[in-house]
Amino acid sequence: MLKTRLSYAASEVAGQLIFCVVSFYLLKFYTDVYGISAAAAGTILLATRCLDAVDAPLWGILFDRIHSRLGKSRPWFLWLCSPFAIFGVLTFLTPHLSGTAKVLYAGVTYAICSILYTGINTPVTSILCGLTSDSRERVTLTTFRMFGSKLAVLFVNLTVLRLVDRVGGGNDRKGFLIVMSLYAVGSVLLYLTAFRNLREAVVEEHKKIALRESLRAIRGNHPWLITFASGLFFWIAFIARISAAPYFFEYTLHRRDLISVANSLDFVSLGTVFLLPWLCRKTSKRNLWTAGLLGCVAGQLLLAAGARLYSVPLILTGWGLGFFASGAAMAIPFTILSDSVDYGEWKCGIRATGFLTAIGFSFCLKAGSGLGGAIPAWILDRYHYIPHVQQTAQSLHGINLSFIWLPAVAYAMATIPVLFYQRYERLEPQIRKDLELRRAAAVAMSAGI
Repeated sequence: MLKTRLSYAASEVAGQLIFCVVSFYLLKFYTDVYGISAAAAGTILLATRCLDAVDAPLWGILFDRIHSRLGKSRPWFLWLCSPFAIFGVLTFLTPHLSGTAKVLYAGVTYAICSILYTGINTPVTSILCGLTSDSRERVTLTTFRMFGSKLAVLFVNLTVLRLVDRVGGGNDRKGFLIVMSLYAVGSVLLYLTAFRNLREAVVEEHKKIALRESLRAIRGNHPWLITFASGLFFWIAFIARISAAPYFFEYTLHRRDLISVANSLDFVSLGTVFLLPWLCRKTSKRNLWTAGLLGCVAGQLLLAAGARLYSVPLILTGWGLGFFASGAAMAIPFTILSDSVDYGEWKCGIRATGFLTAIGFSFCLKAGSGLGGAIPAWILDRYHYIPHVQQTAQSLHGINLSFIWLPAVAYAMATIPVLFYQRYERLEPQIRKDLELRRAAAVAMSAGI
């Protein structure tokens, strides 16, 4: 059991070694290292993520149609780990191209990297349904997954800029290329470890699911719709926050040295993640989910107060509170997605694991991330941000809008659909019991009993 839990965590570490750098630093890499304008960078982020969001349901349909002797979700770790790692490196390659060609290169490499991340990360979520049917064990496995995620994010944020400076010798283009190559090797090794050790124990009927049936699994699946709506706004807020952070700390506070420290505070979210199995026994998932999102809003308000008072301790407190609260706000939807797959099977008899997971998680992550990266970039351009110079009062106002108020509003919007989840949470024990009886009857019928 421990081997399974650690291997599940390893699958998340593998993805974050590359995707964390993309999420936290790609916008600033484009504007300040590769020399792309903020407006063009924002357009690249949004267009790429919108394209990638469209491919999420296609991946889901593919996952539901392809069955391998190696499993349903597990073999994708083997098949996609190397392509994902290669394009993770190419995204941070900086060939000497003209303006238009440079933008096209950045857009194409980032698009392929994102598409491959959807392809390899969706099975990390969907395999949870196959590892166990126990709702509590799913919470525990999600806790291990989130631990792996936050450990990887901590490692990347503590090392990436320092390594870029050290191995690049002042040449950030060279530094990012070498560092991303090292992270890519680690990513491949960890995905192969997860592939070797994870086993899908919940046996599902091997049948191809038509697109029409997959759409039926969504219709009336209210737990899934709640997760989808809340998740979209959550990722807009989370990505906008971390994308704008380097600009805020460098130009508003004049403390570039705090960027790595501040981003490393993401690790404090494990405080809530570790307590999730215990907390889920004490209160409902709806209550924990709501508390996490409201805590994120409170963190943004503390950031606003700290920025107004120019208080670094208060700013770091608000920043840390936002990460701490995001642990619950980010982890709970993973377990609810698995429960919504059960709900869809219970209600309409269709277990569209790949389709529901791909859209419910990957689509929200990619579409939300695209908007969360693009909107701050467009705000910076609208307020006339220019890199590597003393910022005007106008551009500083744009940075504060992107860093503080855009995430605060999006977190508040993410809270609204969650308030309606509890009525469906009460059905989970009955759903699990009914599905077990159905599966037992199906096995008995196939055996001719």
